[in-house]
Amino acid sequence: MSLWAMEESSFYHCCHLLLQQSNQLKDGWSWEVIQGSKEGYLKKTSLRSVLIDSRPLFDLERSCSEMGHHTSCPSVPDQWLDEKEQSTVADGHSLNNDMNDEDELVCTVSETRSELLQYEYHILYSCSYSTPVLFFRAFTQAGRSLSLEDVWSSVHQNFRLRLENSPLNVISLQEHPLLGQPFFMLHPCRTDEFMRPVLQAALDQHRSMNYLLSWLSLVGPVVGLDVPLEYYTQHCLAASLSSIKPD
Repeated sequence: MSLWAMEESSFYHCCHLLLQQSNQLKDGWSWEVIQGSKEGYLKKTSLRSVLIDSRPLFDLERSCSEMGHHTSCPSVPDQWLDEKEQSTVADGHSLNNDMNDEDELVCTVSETRSELLQYEYHILYSCSYSTPVLFFRAFTQAGRSLSLEDVWSSVHQNFRLRLENSPLNVISLQEHPLLGQPFFMLHPCRTDEFMRPVLQAALDQHRSMNYLLSWLSLVGPVVGLDVPLEYYTQHCLAASLSSIKPD
């Protein structure tokens, strides 16, 4: 087992700590037990307004590269123009740029839409990878389950452009290991890679941390699951109080 891997007993302990904080913050996490088994998982549901971007990934990349590229007319020496002519040329460039910006805005708006979705998130322990795993599914208000394509379209374009070369590079449809139902999953195969520097920093600074909370703050935002800052302020306060020794 890797030095940075998470043991199952540590996973359950971190779940317990997260549930305590969630109850205090009213953040909605609960522990679900599988009937007739000792196994269980963390669960949270949330209603989110999501901007669906239907553009394929290569269009997003082209759009971003074009935004950083500016075309210009052949340069004209300033001394060839009087002050009025320079002003006219400058105004012309400004007008063209404004029109281009408006065109880009219109194209962007026409290819996106806002939709209210019901998300259900589960956190399980993977014995194979010795890490937590995030499973989730989403539904429209009409009760329709989102497809894999829909899920990718709902991921913010900043994440979509980075996912291919990121440790968080796989969202796939899998069978839930405890429920036997189809769920989307962020694959845990490279969790060790992106958690290593986080754990090393905590070790070097001699500070405590909740592995599960730190992991969730990294993987959750990819699929719209943000971790409130209050979790960290609570944790830091508790750590500070525990370090104070009575006289």
